[in-house]
Amino acid sequence: MTNPLTYQELAALMKKGAGVTVDPTEMESRPASGFDEFGLDSLGLLGIVGVLENRHGQALPADADRCKTPREFLDLVNNTLVTGA
Repeated sequence: MTNPLTYQELAALMKKGAGVTVDPTEMESRPASGFDEFGLDSLGLLGIVGVLENRHGQALPADADRCKTPREFLDLVNNTLVTGA
């Protein structure tokens, strides 16, 4: 079983992949806030999807890069990694 992606890891990916610095505690306290409120655009999210797909050797759903909030993205990614579908 793969460990679930956390807000801490998502914040690190946002920093590394998109140059966006986000406090993971703030993001976790506002999980329904849009990625745009944290400074992440769709291109940055697409890059994060690519990193996760390479890391786990598994494709994420085609709409992963269209998630609007951290909660939506983490739910989608974690459900995909756990179920393998």
